[in-house]
Amino acid sequence: MTAPVIAPTEVTEEDQAVDLDRPWKVIVWDDPVNLMSYVTFVFRRLFGYSREKATRLMMEVHTTGKAVVATGTREKSELDVFRLHEHGLWATMEHDS
Repeated sequence: MTAPVIAPTEVTEEDQAVDLDRPWKVIVWDDPVNLMSYVTFVFRRLFGYSREKATRLMMEVHTTGKAVVATGTREKSELDVFRLHEHGLWATMEHDS
């Protein structure tokens, strides 16, 4: 018995352009280590958020387990995740849907 032949899927330039245009989300996850005041401080320092916005995002992390703290290009999001890790926060990134 021979294996079926599967035709490769053709990816057009339009498909690639749409995929590249999709922004990335930076997500901060809740952890049992960092104080809420410290998380608020980090959001203000790294992203320049007001005290109110940083506090709201921190509370979202605390109550729901995660919050989207930034969006942008892949490179910017990678840098944001790296900087959050440097400050001891658990962060990941994923494509915005």
